[in-house]
Amino acid sequence: MKLDILAFGAHPDDVELGCAATIAKEVSLGKKVGIVDLTRGELGTRGSAELRDVEATKAAEILGVSVRENLGFADGFFKNDKEHQLEVIKMIRKYKPEIVLCNAIDDRHIDHPKGSKLVSDACFLSGLLKIETEFDGVSQEKWRPKQVYHYIQWKNIEPDFVIDVSGFMDKKIKSVLAYSSQFFDPKSNEPETPITSKNFTESVEYRAKDLGRLIGVDFAEGYTSERYVAVENLSKLI
Repeated sequence: MKLDILAFGAHPDDVELGCAATIAKEVSLGKKVGIVDLTRGELGTRGSAELRDVEATKAAEILGVSVRENLGFADGFFKNDKEHQLEVIKMIRKYKPEIVLCNAIDDRHIDHPKGSKLVSDACFLSGLLKIETEFDGVSQEKWRPKQVYHYIQWKNIEPDFVIDVSGFMDKKIKSVLAYSSQFFDPKSNEPETPITSKNFTESVEYRAKDLGRLIGVDFAEGYTSERYVAVENLSKLI
């Protein structure tokens, strides 16, 4: 299956928190979108890997993505090395996306920038003919996505561009809250973490609202780019 967009996250819920409204919008426009989680989030303070699997499936259904896979890398300990790069390359060659979305280039959680660089490096390497990979016993052709964009996570990184996602925040919030074990729950007796506060849950909406305010729309999501952002002509700017 060829996808238009493939979104990678170091953990289940990274994609939802970072770019779910963009994904929902692209799906509504008829684009085929997939998600690949690098780990199962097994080191998360709350819940379990098995529960995260269930939550990730529910979130994917809410967003209407075509496919979701998990590479099963070690949460907290995966590396940006040949072994891990080859596994990501297999996913890129399998789905042949035009655009790849991935973790923030700098962030509080060590897996986020690590996953960001891993996926970015794999996108380049995937286009090299002499790197040979197989999937299900079949040799894969080289493939390099046209664009690699990084969504914004914990830190307020200055975006290179923002996308108007007005009308799609409800789906984003629903997909985030599908991870009910991870976020604010006044009835929970599990330990508190930086993402379990009510303020964090509310920040998902107010960050998008603030980015939207800055460009004159209701909501927006921000991205950083590895190359200059180009537009066809001045009328394409909003």
